[in-house]
Amino acid sequence: MAELTAELLAEIEPGERELFLSDFSVFAHSHQLPPDLANNGEPWTTWLILGGRGAGKTRAGAEWVRAVAISDPKARIALVGETERDTREVMVEGMSGLLAVHPPHERPQWVPSRRQLEWPNGALAQAFSAEDPESLRGPQFSAAWCDELPKQPSICCSSGCALANGRGR
Repeated sequence: MAELTAELLAEIEPGERELFLSDFSVFAHSHQLPPDLANNGEPWTTWLILGGRGAGKTRAGAEWVRAVAISDPKARIALVGETERDTREVMVEGMSGLLAVHPPHERPQWVPSRRQLEWPNGALAQAFSAEDPESLRGPQFSAAWCDELPKQPSICCSSGCALANGRGR
């Protein structure tokens, strides 16, 4: 199978290959794609992904944030991990994190001193730690990705990965 895939990809022009490989919806499992609507038929405001190791929660979160940032230059996104280190090493710099899921031409710039991702189109994401929940007071966000909620009792007592969309998607 791997040989066939490599062979097929080799026949595609480089630009088309990059476009194909960067389209997460082609490879994603259904649980990794945001719902169209909430259970009540209204636009969703919170999406909770429950799953064990390897279920694709981080990739799903990063791809969702990518889609929000690319589609909305005015997006202001909160990234909340258990610690600042977790937020940076998993959600931003990790192998399924935000820097990894973007093709080079749309990849955001990580500014560690500001704990901020800046997209070429103007969208911004700010990294936070659940260890300091008060730091979330004040800034206004249009969307948020909270990772590893069971480890964040000060934020929530659920389990999994939650994505919040302040615009009702």
